[in-house]
Amino acid sequence: MGGRASGPPPLPGAAGRAWRTLGAAFVILVFVPPLLLLLSGSLTEPGLPPSPTPRLVPDPVSTAGYEQALEIGGLLRASLNSVLVAVVAVPLSVLVAALAGFALARLAPRTTATVVAASLVALMVPATALLVPRFAIFRALGLTDTLVPLIAPALLGTSPLYVLVYYLAFRALPRDLYDACLVEDLSPMRIWWRVALPLVRPVTAALTALTFVLTWSNFLDPLIYVYDRDLFTLPLALRSLSVLDPTNFPVFLAGAVLATVPALLVFVLAQRRFLHHDDPTGRDRP
Repeated sequence: MGGRASGPPPLPGAAGRAWRTLGAAFVILVFVPPLLLLLSGSLTEPGLPPSPTPRLVPDPVSTAGYEQALEIGGLLRASLNSVLVAVVAVPLSVLVAALAGFALARLAPRTTATVVAASLVALMVPATALLVPRFAIFRALGLTDTLVPLIAPALLGTSPLYVLVYYLAFRALPRDLYDACLVEDLSPMRIWWRVALPLVRPVTAALTALTFVLTWSNFLDPLIYVYDRDLFTLPLALRSLSVLDPTNFPVFLAGAVLATVPALLVFVLAQRRFLHHDDPTGRDRP
C-alpha cells in the first residue's frame, strides 16, 4: 500500500533500553561532576582563600554566598527580567517556527526547495555579522535599552534551524493523513493544530527546551541593547559578580547555580518527550 511514510524499524525493546542506558551514563559522566563541583563551590564560606584542590564537601558549609549574590549582584531583579523574556520569547518562537515549518511542508516542491536553500544560506551567515544592522534598526525605532530587542527574534522563529526541523517533522507524517484531513474539509490551520502538531510533540519539547536554554543564557544581546541596570538579565548580572576578588568566588558560583537550576528543570520536564514517538494512531511508543 502506498501513501504511508516509510522509515527504519524501531529498535527492539532490549536494544533500545541498552542504548538509552548508555546515553544516560554518558550524560551523567560528562555533566554531573562539573555540576557537583559548582554546587560544592557555591556552599564554601566567602572570604576564605580558594582551596588548592577541589573538595566535594566544603568545610564549613555555608549559604552566605547565595545571600551575597542576591544582594550584591541584584540577581532577583535580573531573574525576573530573564523570566519575562523567556515567557514571551520561547512560546512565540516555537509557535512561529511550527507554523512556518508546516507551511513549508505543504508548499509545492519547487517553492519548498527554494525556501530551504535560502534558509540554509541564512544559517551560514555568522550571527555577529548581523549585530550592527540589527542595532541600527532597533536604535532607529527607539527600542534600545528595553527588553524588546531580546524578544523580537522570536517573531521570526529565532533561527531558520527551528523552521527546518519542524519542516522535516511535518514532512515525515504520512501523506494519507493530510489527504484524510482534506476529505474531512479541515482548514490548514485546523490540520496544523489538531492533527499535525500533536504528532510532533517530541520535536516541540526538544525545541522548547533548546530555545529556553539559549534565551535564558543569552549574554551578547543584553550586553548590546540593555544599559539600565534595572533591565539587566541574569547573564549580565552574573558578569558583575565575576569581577569580585578570588576569595569571593563562592558568591559568583552561587549566582551560577541560581542561573543553572531553571535550565535543568526545563530539561527534566522536556526529556520525557525526547524518548517517545507518537505514531499517526495517536499512541505513544517508547
